[in-house]
Amino acid sequence: MGTPDSAASLESAIAAYNEAWNAHDLDAIMSMHATDMVFENHTAGESASGGDVRAHIGSIFKTWPDIAFETRRLYVRDGVVTQEWTATATHANEMRRGDLVAEPTGKRISWRGIDVIPFESGKVKRKDVYSDSGSILRQLGLLD
Repeated sequence: MGTPDSAASLESAIAAYNEAWNAHDLDAIMSMHATDMVFENHTAGESASGGDVRAHIGSIFKTWPDIAFETRRLYVRDGVVTQEWTATATHANEMRRGDLVAEPTGKRISWRGIDVIPFESGKVKRKDVYSDSGSILRQLGLLD
């Protein structure tokens, strides 16, 4: 397997991490994070770090209770994983993006994104998310 941040080790780590996300298992997700981890969704303008990350991820699962991610492409190198994904979810609860509020529509939507995930000592140090927020807003009828 190599060192905790070797490409070979990160292949298994990212598989377990993605599985925990799809299971909505906050305990498992948090156990894979460094204590000072930063979660930043650059396109949604959201950021959380350290102890605030759990509540932030929990709010994603609350907004999208059936959200699931499918990896389209995965790039694993020593110390970092980059993955392209497609998310699918039902808009079952209120969604907020800054001052914009979208009441539940019940629509099943999908959108694409990319995560850049640096690791440190086998733990997720950052999760930088770049998702197609415009597509989400269009599918919910908030953008033309």
